Amino acid sequence: GFLPLQGHIVRNWKVRWFVLLQDKLLYYKIEGGKKEPSPKGRILLDGCTITCPCLEYENRPLLIKLKTKTNTDYFLECCSREERDSWALDITGAIHAGHPVQVQELHRMKNSFKLLENISLHDIVERMYDSSTGIKLTRNLDQGNRYKETFTGSALVDWLISNSFAVSRFEAVTLASMLMDENFIRPVGVRSTEATRSSDPSEKFLDDSTALYMFAESSKKSTSSKEEVHFNISELSGKIVKQGFLVKQGHKRKNWKVRKFVLRADPAFLHYYDPTKEEHKPVGGFSLRGCLVSALEDNGVPAGVKGNVQGNLFKIITKNDIHYYIQASSKAERVQWIEAIKPLT
Repeated sequence: GFLPLQGHIVRNWKVRWFVLLQDKLLYYKIEGGKKEPSPKGRILLDGCTITCPCLEYENRPLLIKLKTKTNTDYFLECCSREERDSWALDITGAIHAGHPVQVQELHRMKNSFKLLENISLHDIVERMYDSSTGIKLTRNLDQGNRYKETFTGSALVDWLISNSFAVSRFEAVTLASMLMDENFIRPVGVRSTEATRSSDPSEKFLDDSTALYMFAESSKKSTSSKEEVHFNISELSGKIVKQGFLVKQGHKRKNWKVRKFVLRADPAFLHYYDPTKEEHKPVGGFSLRGCLVSALEDNGVPAGVKGNVQGNLFKIITKNDIHYYIQASSKAERVQWIEAIKPLT
């Protein structure tokens, strides 16, 4: 699948097509909507170590870090927590292929806790911000540094249990770790920051009255102009139904670029982002009301499509008669996107 990869020499981000084999991770360049036949590079997994979640980039909370036995670092970014955990589990399985007990332990940890149905992390954060029933923010001192509007690890665990988001302290710690993984909250101070470097996922968030945390900058309530707040509320506040990397044909130059697509309901919008950019703002999007969506034939190049694309195309026509040509990575993925979009039109 597609994943943004940070370059080694020039530290920019490029989207590549990754293929996981038993002993290596290959990545390919996409040109004109088609994967090049030879890999652009490879990551040898023998002796490799994996860090997930990786919190080295505050505005990229869904990273996987791979360090090879030659101490070369690779940073890969995923679309969602579920996708990140799936990639991390499969890569770790390949690294430890000769150690089945470790792989079984990974599966056990992955399946040990599931978020309650109909509750999203966004909902939890909204409740945390509530002035009357949310988590209490206090000033704290840590090794000579003063921090405003913080809360302790144990206070968050208590709050999650008292608001019925978790039934035990173990579940609350797991849920708090999810909030930290997704960059809703972040550690501040020495104790909580050092814990994030632990190789044990269960020890990254501390249920402790001396471990300090605060809301991450990216999740703070907007204090911008009314126009920008209105834009965010009208388009970007809907429930995320589906997200993933797709290849899109440009409107003017007709070139193909990988974009991160986010499908939202109530209101129904489809936005797309440039995954190579640091800021998390859409580069485009449109309302799905009145749109038509359909698959395109894989035989030949359909009218309106430029380049030597490799099939799995679908088209969305907006009510303003704007045509979007999008390519999925497989027939199954194309079907999933069409079925997710249709009910929202």
